[in-house]
Amino acid sequence: MAEEPTPVRLRVRDEIVAEYVVDPEIDPRWGPRPYLHPVRTLAGVPVTDTLPADHPWHLGVSVALQDVSGTNLWGGRTYVRGVGYAWRDDHGRIVHDAWLPADDGNAPGDGRDTPDRPDCEGAGDDATATTGFAERLRWSDRTGATLLVEERRVRAVEVPGRTDAWLLDFGYTLTAPADRDVVLGSPATNGRPGGAGYGGFFWRAAPGEARTFTAGTDGEETVNGSTEPWVALVGRAVDGAAYTLVFTGLGDGDHWFVRTGIYPGVCVALAYERTRPIRAGSVLRRRHRIVVADGALTRDEVATLLPA
Repeated sequence: MAEEPTPVRLRVRDEIVAEYVVDPEIDPRWGPRPYLHPVRTLAGVPVTDTLPADHPWHLGVSVALQDVSGTNLWGGRTYVRGVGYAWRDDHGRIVHDAWLPADDGNAPGDGRDTPDRPDCEGAGDDATATTGFAERLRWSDRTGATLLVEERRVRAVEVPGRTDAWLLDFGYTLTAPADRDVVLGSPATNGRPGGAGYGGFFWRAAPGEARTFTAGTDGEETVNGSTEPWVALVGRAVDGAAYTLVFTGLGDGDHWFVRTGIYPGVCVALAYERTRPIRAGSVLRRRHRIVVADGALTRDEVATLLPA
């Protein structure tokens, strides 16, 4: 029987703040892919959810889209123009291919493999507890054919002078094959109305009440679909402890997809209104930095924590 892979754990100072699931053994219809869960505040408050009953394909913190040149890498039913949501045999998966050297730059690794274990930044005495790692992943369709190659770099960063907050630095690139374009889409680009253009970097927050705001707007109806520089989500854990997540990193053409009603979650939507092609051999780059803080922060307090 194969051994379970050693989990990669992110730490800030001496606190474990996240665990990275590299190869989840889940229903293929849920869009298997690596993800972070649980993610916690420095006080230990959980701020992610995974495999929730309402959307079991929501996996903590991950990158996923419902339409990658016709392949569903989000999981669940696919939105079909003129039909609506339907179960289809179109699910692919995102698989870990190799660990890459961790470095101090802003981009993912340089392509050199370290395949047996992550090259952990700041691991200290515990080789599974690290402040950062880099890896290469392969996005594949239902037959196993490669759609995109991703390089991902993830770091847990201290916020200077703060004992109640840390920063998740999550950068990735998507490279199309040299011989063909890849088109990213969403339920919205396939005909669903109502601002449902989700797909991209997605954070399913912990269960419980939540509210959202930006520098100039409040509430799901106005924040969803906006292009503000940052979005805050304030939640309350089952035990009543409050937390705040502050998201940054919209790229050109991106929009925020935000839910606080039917479930709490934030997505940097890559195809919110229009499909997004990645031309043959070209690269799409994104970097998201998320503040994870204890307590219910105000708008002014958020401003003091935003990354430069």
